[in-house]
Amino acid sequence: MAPWWARSLRGRFTLIATAIAALVLIPVAIAGIVVTKTLVAEGVFNDTQDTAERIAFELRGGVLPLGAAIPVPNPTVDLVQVVSAEGLLLGASDGARTLPPLSDIRPTPADRVINTTNCLPTECIHVSAVRVSVSPDSPIVYAGRSSPDVLQTRTLEIVVAIEVTMLIALAAWSTWLVTGRALRPVATMRAELDRVHAGDLSRRVTQPPGEDEVAQLARSINGTLARLERSAEQQRQFASDASHELRTPIAGLRAQLESAQLYPEDTDLEALVESALRDTDRLEAIISDLLLLARIGSRVDIVRERLDLSCLVRQELATRGDKIPEVDLADGAYVEGVRLQLSRLLTNLLDNAQRHAETMVLVTVREERGRVPRRDNGAESHAMVVLAVENDGVEIAPHDRDRIFERFTRLDAARSRDAGGTGLGLAIARDVAIAHGGTIRVEDRPGGARFVLRLPIA
Repeated sequence: MAPWWARSLRGRFTLIATAIAALVLIPVAIAGIVVTKTLVAEGVFNDTQDTAERIAFELRGGVLPLGAAIPVPNPTVDLVQVVSAEGLLLGASDGARTLPPLSDIRPTPADRVINTTNCLPTECIHVSAVRVSVSPDSPIVYAGRSSPDVLQTRTLEIVVAIEVTMLIALAAWSTWLVTGRALRPVATMRAELDRVHAGDLSRRVTQPPGEDEVAQLARSINGTLARLERSAEQQRQFASDASHELRTPIAGLRAQLESAQLYPEDTDLEALVESALRDTDRLEAIISDLLLLARIGSRVDIVRERLDLSCLVRQELATRGDKIPEVDLADGAYVEGVRLQLSRLLTNLLDNAQRHAETMVLVTVREERGRVPRRDNGAESHAMVVLAVENDGVEIAPHDRDRIFERFTRLDAARSRDAGGTGLGLAIARDVAIAHGGTIRVEDRPGGARFVLRLPIA
């Protein structure tokens, strides 16, 4: 079983933040300690070296006599000794008179100044050794002082270690607290989503204020739930409408057969068979359209190809006999799609136009290019193939222009079952357009109807 921090997003974030803080703070602390000690040591050696060089200068000039107590120019550097070339003590400050030699380092004529450390029986000191002159018998001046506590003890390391530990712990605690507060709306949404079920899709998750990722996630979830609710409602309505549409021819067929069974001698067999075949054809057409609606947009039809929409229109019109619409087709209007589905879309639009036209049907295909605005106030290129099918029949009212694409929708008696069709033609056309990344809608046309299909250019 995975550890708690691996199962919890909050735990993983906290662990990562703690590791990053440790990786950053520990090297910084080590570097800080090294730099601090280096600077302190350099400062101490600067003082001791300056003192030793000043005494050596005075000795070269004969200003400072040997044998007497050597005055110390820098109070912090209280240990001064002058040693001969043979190692004899020639002079010393009051603080160093009773001490053993401060160091056994002897600078050479080529390297007159040497800085070193040495531990005496009582303490450790920082010492600078300066050769008075380049002569072989030149005395050596040793100037030193006690090493600072920061260099002798581990106090600095302990303090820094405590501070780094506290900072790492603070980073971990802050990350745990902030991550928990940030993920609290997610936990609330998860609990609310657990209460959503197929019987009640009206529930929504709580949307936190702001425009951050969690708020956007809540809006996306609510949008998805709204679409699921609409889809479920449409499915229920579709099931009801399909049952009604199927019940009518089945009821008529049953009534005719029962009548023939009750009154066989009064039954016209030829008329009965003809009527039964009409009802059977209607049942077959409805079922075929329902199966097509179920397949559109699914992975059943995944073979797409580059198609010339104008060529598809010409092929469709070639099957329509004498009643040929007027056309204005631009060649090279290529789209990418499923040939059978796009052909069915054209068939449904042309059937609908010819069914309701008085004298004229016009089909046009053209390309439409331009730039459309985006949400971020920018713009993007827009390239579509536009197919328009017009007729001079009855105009479609604006409030009905969306409704006619719903399944089994008929606006009036002129669009009844007797006029032909299953009531699914425009619904199939809309679903095919959406499955191909396009749109279909009704646009204004005085004295008639205009259906416009827009598909992306391949």
